[in-house]
Amino acid sequence: MLSAVIKLCCGISYPHLRSMAGLQRTAFTVIGQEVTHMHRWGQILRPEWMGLHAGFAYAEPKTEAVRHVSLKEEELCYVHQGQEAMRNALDILEDKEGWKTEIVEDNGDVICSKVMAGPRKVFRLEAVLEANIEELYKILFVQVEEMDRWNPNIQQIKVLKQVGPETIVTHEVSAETAGNLIGQRDFLSVRHSCKHQSCIYLGGAATQLESFPLQKGFVRAEDGPTCIIIEALAEDSRRSRFTWLLNMDVKGWLPKSIVNQALPRAQLDFTRHLRRRLTAGATMG
Repeated sequence: MLSAVIKLCCGISYPHLRSMAGLQRTAFTVIGQEVTHMHRWGQILRPEWMGLHAGFAYAEPKTEAVRHVSLKEEELCYVHQGQEAMRNALDILEDKEGWKTEIVEDNGDVICSKVMAGPRKVFRLEAVLEANIEELYKILFVQVEEMDRWNPNIQQIKVLKQVGPETIVTHEVSAETAGNLIGQRDFLSVRHSCKHQSCIYLGGAATQLESFPLQKGFVRAEDGPTCIIIEALAEDSRRSRFTWLLNMDVKGWLPKSIVNQALPRAQLDFTRHLRRRLTAGATMG
């Protein structure tokens, strides 16, 4: 019954996850689910570019265990959708084939791209930030509604549903700013988080919410499956390696060349504003 409800209400599925035969899923099956209190940790092998070789694997709790949690089946749908989105995004990062360097900044930030089926490009940003993983988790997930205060490219983010401590459904509206090649968009997304030792994983994807249909005057873009990996540096836990997979369908009639130029620039803009927020926080704190 639960699996039928999940298929019905989630609205998004990833067919390749149902056919695992040809996939090398030795890594990145990283999903937390604190709402069930049923974490079961193991070990995985992570890609070489992550710089580590020890991690964990997740085993989903049985339906009977999940039912003991005071969540409606409709809410559990969002938890499962967030988990599935994170798995799919991490699969993309795990596959090291086909990545091409797009931008290398003087400060060491690097953006690579990869052409997916469609064809559509996804972008991977790697940077080092002057903050520990808990601070970044608080800014990017716990305080997500405050993002418009430090990022001028965001007009508003509103949490529409909170499903346990690890999963939220949000509505985001991008700002009308000068030089924005894509134009104003809105996003309805499920966001899922997972913390383990020196790493934090934030995954997400576009979702559907019956009580929140398309908004007049906006083009609804679809984000995901996407993820952010925040990893403490081995030599200095006060600093973090920040890896962001951006995977977005902006919709509308924009040429792919314009979209593929704008998205990596948006990643650099976001990271620049995030660094300013961290600097301001350090000054105030």
